[in-house]
Amino acid sequence: MAWWQWLLDIAGALLLLALAYGVALVLRRRVIGRHGGTFELSHRVRPHGDGRGWVLGLGRYTGDSLEWFRVFSLSPRPRRSWPRDDLSYDGQREAVGAEQLSLYPDHLVIRCQSPQGEVELAMSGSSLTGLQAWLEARPPGTDWNR
Repeated sequence: MAWWQWLLDIAGALLLLALAYGVALVLRRRVIGRHGGTFELSHRVRPHGDGRGWVLGLGRYTGDSLEWFRVFSLSPRPRRSWPRDDLSYDGQREAVGAEQLSLYPDHLVIRCQSPQGEVELAMSGSSLTGLQAWLEARPPGTDWNR
């Protein structure tokens, strides 16, 4: 077989792999969102730096935890999970500088506290309202003075 035929075969195989990856991402997102409660949620995985370290993702409320999934991963399991009792809202701010390019448009940067330290998330204003309602809707017997 000539070298250009090998090149065409390789290009075709790469195109099929890219198509399969795209279809798998769409199916994964549908499976994650199957039970509702999903929204666009970015997480700052490297909190130290000048606006860097953000990873786009999806958030999902599952029982008493907030789960975070990376957008471009094929894993059906969440990358991070925060129990409702361990998470507290600490404030918000606008995205500045390089963050504006890293995040979805019009997303707010949210600071939360957890036992592991500060957690920075980015979400839309309506998703923030949902997060605040979810955090306040703790079951009876919860220590509200935290």
